[in-house]
Amino acid sequence: MRRFALLLAWLSSIALVAQAGQFNKKLNIGDPCPNFQNLEGVDGKKYSLSDFKDKDVLVIVITCNHCPIAQAYEDRIIAFTKKWCTGADSKVALVAINVNNLEADKLPAMKIRAKERGFNFPYLYDPTQQIGRALGATVTPEFFVFNKERKLIYMGAMDDSNTNPKVNYLEPAVEAALKGSEPAIKETRARGCTVKYEGN
Repeated sequence: MRRFALLLAWLSSIALVAQAGQFNKKLNIGDPCPNFQNLEGVDGKKYSLSDFKDKDVLVIVITCNHCPIAQAYEDRIIAFTKKWCTGADSKVALVAINVNNLEADKLPAMKIRAKERGFNFPYLYDPTQQIGRALGATVTPEFFVFNKERKLIYMGAMDDSNTNPKVNYLEPAVEAALKGSEPAIKETRARGCTVKYEGN
């Protein structure tokens, strides 16, 4: 009986591991948020993970300038930030990070894009590409939601369609994190342009 119980527990653990990281080969649900330090934003300020320690939820978006799909999500990210991240009592922060080394995606171009589009969120540049690699991000845009303990509770797409979304995945994940619980959907396949990693 004891052997059967141990076998059952072992099989359950395998199922849980297999369920996590279905589309992301680097991170599993429950993993800690990778650290980032002194990334320059379009506002000229330097940002680190610790700057968001007072927030109960942190959303990281790996995105860029040039990708048409990333561009299609700009208004949605702006609307999300306005709804969830504004006000003195807001417990949610969203930070967008660009890791591409194309000229169209480097910091000078990012500043122009952010001004033209009226970005209301920190938009940071990581020329080392370390945060993108640490997150296992493969496309832009790709979303990661971390709870108060900075454990990953959701990763993937913001919603179910680039053009006509009917199901939002990001907001239920944020709502769950604020309640100290987990979302029903923890991972989806992100859609977008391939991240341009050096050496790939």
